[in-house]
Amino acid sequence: MYKLVAIDIDGTLLNSRQEITKEVKDAIQAAIKKGVRIVLCTGRPIFGVNPFIEQLELNNENDFVITFNGAFVQNTQTKEVVVQNDLTYGDLNDLYELSKTLDSPMHYFDLNNMYTPNKMINLYTIYEAHSNRLPIYYRPMAETPEDIVIPKVMFVEEETRLDRIIENIPDTFKEKYMMIKSTPFYLEILHPMVSKANAIKQLAEKLSIKKEEIISIGDGGNDLSMIEYAGCGVAMGNATPAVKAAADFQTLSKDENGVAYAIEKLVLN
Repeated sequence: MYKLVAIDIDGTLLNSRQEITKEVKDAIQAAIKKGVRIVLCTGRPIFGVNPFIEQLELNNENDFVITFNGAFVQNTQTKEVVVQNDLTYGDLNDLYELSKTLDSPMHYFDLNNMYTPNKMINLYTIYEAHSNRLPIYYRPMAETPEDIVIPKVMFVEEETRLDRIIENIPDTFKEKYMMIKSTPFYLEILHPMVSKANAIKQLAEKLSIKKEEIISIGDGGNDLSMIEYAGCGVAMGNATPAVKAAADFQTLSKDENGVAYAIEKLVLN
């Protein structure tokens, strides 16, 4: 019997209109009534997940959420922090210098806000802020406090240019950090210990849940680790070829209530 279902948000939980459908919510509530833990597992910042936590009523004493691609895991009611792996000011400075060398726009987060050292704010930075209902602050490196807590840095650009930027990142940086291309226009840069799989593993150990009792549902490159880790990895119908190849089960697409279909087939039945 499965005891925990980890669900990605963008491209998985949400349809093309950025909605959680009634069918998906009903399936999630039915799984909860059956005693299964539902954990949202996303690259979004914690602030950008709160509306979905409230909509799905995942804010009880035993509910947890995985954010920043696994860099920050928190109890949604008590605010107890289970996992926190951050980048340092030194990391931020090194990545900023790299972004200048590569001519790549960048932004970064603390736990509550979003910042960019670029005076000309990139379109994809604006989109990221809008998606997560976060303010954007232009903040030059000279004004950034050295004790800042940074879950994630992102290089952002249109797909063709971002691919060239990634190709030109020195191996020393690729070895030092976890780098994930989560969408065609986002490269996410995190602490080397960060992944969705590691976050799920640590949370499951806390909850005394075995790997074989976990389902992970996702669609993109940043979901691959948790698809491979889970007892049952589920690929959305709209997932990348790599995710589909790694999955144990393929569900319907995000616009066909794929999360609901997976829960019905694997948990409720």
